[in-house]
Amino acid sequence: MSSAEELSNIMSENLTDVKNETLGKIPATPEGMAVAYGSLILMALFPIFFGSIRSVKHHHEQKSLTEKPETMTQADAAMFPLIASAALFGLYIFFQIFSKDYINLLLTGYFFVLGVLALCHLVSPVISSLVPAAIPNLDFHLTFVRGKGQNKEHLIDYEFTTYDIFCLGCCTVVGVWYLFKKHWIVNNLFGISFAISGVELLQLNNVVTGCILLCGLFFYDIFWVFGTNVMVTVAKSFEAPIKLVFPQDLLEQGLKANNFAMLGLGDIVIPGIFIALLLRFDNSLKRNTKLYFYASFVAYFLGLLATIFVMHQYKHAQPALLYLVPACLGTPLAIALLKGDISALFKYEDHPSDKNDGKETKKNSNQKDKSTSNSSTTSKVSPKSKKIK
Repeated sequence: MSSAEELSNIMSENLTDVKNETLGKIPATPEGMAVAYGSLILMALFPIFFGSIRSVKHHHEQKSLTEKPETMTQADAAMFPLIASAALFGLYIFFQIFSKDYINLLLTGYFFVLGVLALCHLVSPVISSLVPAAIPNLDFHLTFVRGKGQNKEHLIDYEFTTYDIFCLGCCTVVGVWYLFKKHWIVNNLFGISFAISGVELLQLNNVVTGCILLCGLFFYDIFWVFGTNVMVTVAKSFEAPIKLVFPQDLLEQGLKANNFAMLGLGDIVIPGIFIALLLRFDNSLKRNTKLYFYASFVAYFLGLLATIFVMHQYKHAQPALLYLVPACLGTPLAIALLKGDISALFKYEDHPSDKNDGKETKKNSNQKDKSTSNSSTTSKVSPKSKKIK
């Protein structure tokens, strides 16, 4: 259930529309609006593309483990919209009862820690390559053990180097900038880090689970945006890097601009983990093309364009998943039908279930017994043949 809970933390704070505070503000110029929304689209595509590639490496690492990693089940996916709704409504009640300043103060500290760690995970290879050779790269191993002998349990077992410490220091400086200024640039740095890590680490395991999750969130998004003001209220009150923002008046006011267009991270991570699954499915087909990944990636891009167009056409907040879910689900399913891959698509699993493992084990056992039987028969016949000769 942990995957569902992690996604709930994203979706409970999901702003799910290409948002919203801009609806009551007139952009400085059409050019400024074009720059803002163009930048948001690029910042949304970047985590999906690179997070999907990193998810393939993470998948290979998980397959090398002796224990099967925990992934979202179909039951988790079906329950998730209800969990996300409860979390979202809980935040709404909190903001109605308590001062949003105190709540945001707690959230600032929480996301400061998460943001620094997520940024370290993302930029560690880059910063490590920039460390001067004069600084030695020493290895460290941090362990914290409970119990003795066979009952020993490793609560903390973490290996790191001097370069990792240097990277943590650099990211902490960025975190302090966020802590005191909450500038939109550092907000986007943390937001992109969260999005890439989410697409990389959260796995659906199979397409059926992805379809259940996306269809459930499709109705979740429509209800909370069109049916109530809960989503909009939480979006305006919640100060945390769970959204990407870009100023529409950047051309006029520079870095001091404050008329922001916004996109919730849930609108990136939720479709992103499904698109990443399609990339892993492409790899399983062992073809020279990544057809399903690229087609769904383009469909996501077109879905974002449709969201922005409709929002400005009707001057009303739009649930982005209303457009993204049909695009991201319909495209690969249509291609699979045309290519004859529909059966393979629905049978694919990142980590085969225990039921399939049991069948495979039984099959291997039968083959082994048959081989042993043949070997025994051969050994019995051989002496007799020798005697006749």
